[in-house]
Amino acid sequence: MKIYSKIGLFKTKGRLLKEPLNKYRSPFQRDRDRIVHSAAFRRLKHKTQVFVNTDGDHYRTRITHSLEVAQIARSITRYLNLNDDLAETLSLAHDLGHTPFGHAGEESLNDCMIDHGGFDHNLQTLRIIMFLENKYLKFKGLNLSVETLDGLLKHNGPIYNLTKVNNLIGVKNFKGKINFSKYPSLEAQIAGKSDDIAYNNHDIQDGIRAKLFTLKDLIEIDFFKHIYKSYQKKIKGKNQEILIYQIIRDSIDLMVKDLISNTIKNIKHYKIKNLNNIYNSSNNVVSFSDEFNNIEYEIKSFLKFKMYNNETVLIKNNKGKKIIKALFKLISKKPNKFLNKNKFKSKNKFRIIADFISGMTDRYAINLYNNNK
Repeated sequence: MKIYSKIGLFKTKGRLLKEPLNKYRSPFQRDRDRIVHSAAFRRLKHKTQVFVNTDGDHYRTRITHSLEVAQIARSITRYLNLNDDLAETLSLAHDLGHTPFGHAGEESLNDCMIDHGGFDHNLQTLRIIMFLENKYLKFKGLNLSVETLDGLLKHNGPIYNLTKVNNLIGVKNFKGKINFSKYPSLEAQIAGKSDDIAYNNHDIQDGIRAKLFTLKDLIEIDFFKHIYKSYQKKIKGKNQEILIYQIIRDSIDLMVKDLISNTIKNIKHYKIKNLNNIYNSSNNVVSFSDEFNNIEYEIKSFLKFKMYNNETVLIKNNKGKKIIKALFKLISKKPNKFLNKNKFKSKNKFRIIADFISGMTDRYAINLYNNNK
């Protein structure tokens, strides 16, 4: 296999605040460790992936999802001889900014903040690691490497409209070290696609567990029908849980293989020889083939219809939205009751309230709401 280490992002431009290098760990290993030891990462254990954390102990949460994304991203980057430490770091951190109650909570908080700069969970991740995690004597936040900040900002692609970046973070706070209109590193692109692979497959597993749809429903998709048929005889007499696990396992494996092989084709097609070729590319270099893009579209459409728009899920999502709006109204009226008075020296008290609410776990938000009805 061809070695792609020359186009991997192994060297750092440093941190926003200069620190001496560590003798035993690379800058990206230090970034990973700072994330793992952060309070925001621990709170992901009690934050919704699809099902509210109180629904059951076996459903995925934001922390298990992040770990699964990291595993997939590590496998891909290691095979391609890229920087698996950076890919792992980005994967573990990518959901730090999520609200309680998942995307429903995010929509609700954005509605509350519409006149105050809005809310975005990806940018909230940057607020957390740059300002809100306070553990160090010499700086606020985690002071992560510039490349980690860049990857977290742009793992879904370049940012051309900087309005929300300015509202939530402030472009000047990046000290001119981020080029927002350029494509991110291959490691960041891999983390972004690993996110898709993880939730497309694991949401299916959770959906079947929750009885929102059946295996029979799933194999109406030709991609899964083909995998299912390969196991029909082998699995005879075994329980359905093992069969579903094997189907999801093979699905992830096929998606990873396709992503790797198509990315190698893209590296050749776009004549990627160095990092600048990646940054100046006209498209993401890391991508599925047309066949697997169609498969992914079919899976996402299936999940949207069968799971995300299922009445049971929507009822709980709407309850989550209601809780977020009620808490925002409550805390806005009596901020000193819930937050440190010194924080309100800031001009934008609503941004501080959004920081507080977005950092809550599902159960904390539910308890606070129930205790202040």
